[in-house]
Amino acid sequence: MIIDTHAHYDDEAFDPDREVLLASMQEHGIEKLVNVCASIDGLQDTVRLIEKYPFIYGAVGVHPDDAEQMTEETLAEIRRISHMDKMIAIGEIGLDYYWHKEKKEHEIQQKMFRAQMEIAREEKLPFMIHSRDAAEDTLNIVREYMQGGMYGGIIHCFSYSREIAAEYLNMGLYLGIGGVVTFKNAKKLKEVVQYAPLSQLVLETDCPYMAPEPNRGKRNSSLYLPYVVQAIAELKQVSPEEVIEVTRENTHRLLGI
Repeated sequence: MIIDTHAHYDDEAFDPDREVLLASMQEHGIEKLVNVCASIDGLQDTVRLIEKYPFIYGAVGVHPDDAEQMTEETLAEIRRISHMDKMIAIGEIGLDYYWHKEKKEHEIQQKMFRAQMEIAREEKLPFMIHSRDAAEDTLNIVREYMQGGMYGGIIHCFSYSREIAAEYLNMGLYLGIGGVVTFKNAKKLKEVVQYAPLSQLVLETDCPYMAPEPNRGKRNSSLYLPYVVQAIAELKQVSPEEVIEVTRENTHRLLGI
């Protein structure tokens, strides 16, 4: 049974068939999944999902795209929601400079990233980090907080070099691996997966985004995770069953589910 550590089933892409799709998960080998907040508006959507489905857990946080809209009230709400029994991480938080080029935008993202890392530290929860075109700043902030004492976390949808992967792995963090590892042009990520210990990898979809081959470009879902498992197994030269078992153990160890 597979655990999906990063999904967005509150996304409007699932509006037509959300209930039917989620009802089919366990019969197709998906044991549990984590619905990860991204937007301010999505905080309550994740709450509703974890309350409705026993096998869905939640991560609460705000994506850097929404950093400029965040207030002290937003941070207080994240902290409040983090106390719920099935909220098991702070995320998806971090930095995204791909769409946000201005220095002022970077400063606001960094401020809100730090504020949410502070919540993770104080509440003794792991974090889930989004980082795009912000390798150095993300690494520096994570290093700063890990030195100050943190429970641990996942670098979601890891997309940087083997050298940066080594920095995170040496801090005891986990790399989230999803559909991109199946892409023919994902040479850098394939090298990272070969290099990283299987004991520090977790499975994720980021659905409805990042569908693996042969479904690239379509709506993603947890049902496509066996393609990711197969790709990792081939890169690590182990069986798919070992990938599933070890990543499940990793998820239990970090997230407690």
